[in-house]
Amino acid sequence: MTIADAPSRLAAAADASLRWYPGGPYDLRRTLGILMRGNGDPSFSSRPDGLWMAFTTPDGPVTLRLAAAGTGLEPYVDAQAWGPGSGAALAGVPRLLGAGDDWSAFDEPSFTATLPHMVREARRRNPDVRLPSTGRMVDSLVPTILEQKVTVIEARRGFRYLMYRHGTSAPGTGTVAPPGLLVRPTAEGWLRIPSWEWHKAGVGPQRSATVMRALRSAVALERLASLPAAEAAAKMQTIPGIGVWTVAEVVQRTHGCPDSIAVGDYHLAAYVGAALTGRRTDDAGMLALLEPWTGHRQRVVRMLGLSGFRKPTFGPRMTIQDHRSH
Repeated sequence: MTIADAPSRLAAAADASLRWYPGGPYDLRRTLGILMRGNGDPSFSSRPDGLWMAFTTPDGPVTLRLAAAGTGLEPYVDAQAWGPGSGAALAGVPRLLGAGDDWSAFDEPSFTATLPHMVREARRRNPDVRLPSTGRMVDSLVPTILEQKVTVIEARRGFRYLMYRHGTSAPGTGTVAPPGLLVRPTAEGWLRIPSWEWHKAGVGPQRSATVMRALRSAVALERLASLPAAEAAAKMQTIPGIGVWTVAEVVQRTHGCPDSIAVGDYHLAAYVGAALTGRRTDDAGMLALLEPWTGHRQRVVRMLGLSGFRKPTFGPRMTIQDHRSH
């Protein structure tokens, strides 16, 4: 069986399938790349036959395969799903792929004229990128909490450890799903992880306690997906240990929020300052620089990231600490 044969074979074997038309240019992997916690995220697998992911729905776990096809004038995405959560997953596919993400105001000539040249050029080269919206609060919140106040490398190493120890095999593993594809723990699964496992993962007690507090209200937490991003963010911040940086990172993924900015990020303010002015800045300076584009600030930051600009590397770096043997 060749890769070329895979789409028809997989469609025939799937529990449910659909085809989604974005109605314009579309880049599947750049759109969904923000959802992956690094290239080693066990809940994703990027393969020649498509982008695979596994997650939990209200009806149970699901393995979802997404493959972009069609012409530049009429692209489409084929989706196949396996497992008890297939129906719920496919119902959420358009939202996941950015169907609700409207760039029309951003692309208005009068608005575009106010943007820095770097941002305009990045948008011109990337008209096919959208902001995804998963609607899955727990799946986004837990790995974001793990990234609080540590390096990305350290956080993702811990996340992978916990996934390999406490994730579950994706539906279809051994038949259609890629080997090693895992479903992230449910809220109940995260709550069952003993303290020494968090320690072995390099997750300090402050972050693990924040996860525990948040997930004791997991049902209410998942309901936030149906609220506007700003309201969901405000309600999340009532949980001790969850602040503005965490909620911004979450609603960017769960709600496709076009305006949320991760204030308090170790690198973002300096990056935005260097890109827009050639000088480093702090959070207040970053917000001042982005203020003219309120409502679209995350779009601006996303385009800066796609522009190819790299901040000069100088100054102190965070030290990666390994707490697993202590």
